[in-house]
Amino acid sequence: MACRFPGAADPGRFWHNLRSGTESVVDLDPAELIAAGVDPAMVEDERFVPRAILLDGIAEFDAGFFGFNRQDATILDPQHRLFLECAWHALEDAACIPGRFDGSIGVYAGASLSGYLIHNLLRRHAVDPTPAGFGVLIGNDKDYLPSRVSYTLDWTARPSRCSPRAPPRSRRSTWPRGHFSRTPVNVALAGGSTVRIPHGWGYVYREGSILSSDGHCRPFDHRANGTTVGSGAGVVVLKRLSDALADRDRIDAVLLGSAVNNDGASKVGYTAPSVVGQSRVIAAALATAGVSPASIGAIEAHGTGTQLGDPIADRRADQGVRRRLGPVGALPDQLGEVEHRPHLDSAAGVASLIKAVLQLKHGELVPNVGFEEPNLEIDFAATPFRVPVTGTTWKSNGAPRRIGVSSFGFGGTNVYAVLEEAPRPLPPPRARSQVITSPPVTQPALRRA
Repeated sequence: MACRFPGAADPGRFWHNLRSGTESVVDLDPAELIAAGVDPAMVEDERFVPRAILLDGIAEFDAGFFGFNRQDATILDPQHRLFLECAWHALEDAACIPGRFDGSIGVYAGASLSGYLIHNLLRRHAVDPTPAGFGVLIGNDKDYLPSRVSYTLDWTARPSRCSPRAPPRSRRSTWPRGHFSRTPVNVALAGGSTVRIPHGWGYVYREGSILSSDGHCRPFDHRANGTTVGSGAGVVVLKRLSDALADRDRIDAVLLGSAVNNDGASKVGYTAPSVVGQSRVIAAALATAGVSPASIGAIEAHGTGTQLGDPIADRRADQGVRRRLGPVGALPDQLGEVEHRPHLDSAAGVASLIKAVLQLKHGELVPNVGFEEPNLEIDFAATPFRVPVTGTTWKSNGAPRRIGVSSFGFGGTNVYAVLEEAPRPLPPPRARSQVITSPPVTQPALRRA
């Protein structure tokens, strides 16, 4: 794995922030914003929210390392730069060297609309997250094309934005067991990248916007009134379990099964969520994984921190597992979520996935930031779920730990994945040598190191 999230340059730091309940929200200085080019009228607006979620190093890129000249590096979207770096780091983490790997490597990735192109290269104003800017986004960005058709024509099996990227399949709502083995690759990288440009400018809150009025996101809480937006990138390396075991790879988690569908027209509007579509994809993923909902110990829910979205998140999870389980039986007792961190758009799904993997790997469930009392529209007492407010040891009771991961996007694409903790590793072979790695590769850099 590899990631670059707000306040976390790698999975280790990401895990530290999750465990400590760190909220990566920064207060912005109005004078500094104006000096950076923000319209003074915007800063002085009484509805202006001087808070942002910042990602370090978005202007940094080792062009020479990747073989880019200065001109090509200048026009390269930071989202591409960031994803390229994460791809390299993820392969290093997997001990997979492309030039020496005896097999094929595929990549499944997505990025957001390029604010860098609009604001920096074309010298136009960036598409902002206000209702007006949001309408421009979903009406023009190429990645909303398939979900627009699905919504308009009421189709229910077309994947698109905001979901974990996965190997494309035929027009089916679920992927069969062993779907990965049918793709012509031995190793695959999957993930997403989002870098918001302009970066860290704050925003003007408007009634009806998806953004919160104070710059904080509080999923499932009674104070929730909107989400937050941020930048980041994440990549995971996928390999058949049998191959990974034979190669004695380090395995962080096992993907048991997944499913994808689309809401079609069964909702009040194009950007609205659907309980029916989302509960169906959860049930389908559990069926594909071949496991009972009773064996799922936690859920990474897609909590938006809105009064409308959070109750739907709870109902769809409840209905999804009940649809698979039937009228009786045990249900998961942990409801977790990743959206207390900023919504990372095209990187949101992989952020949820990495968080789920880390919890499986460490046997610990992390707290939800900002949760105080439940949303008044959610009756947790009538559901099998609870929101963890402190870090807790995840007891396995002799059975493998499993977690469900949701990723639901604007336009109605729904993806759900079922993960299981890694099997016990084989004893390592006797070491014959030791390799010491060093990031720099140029001769001057090596001499300095």
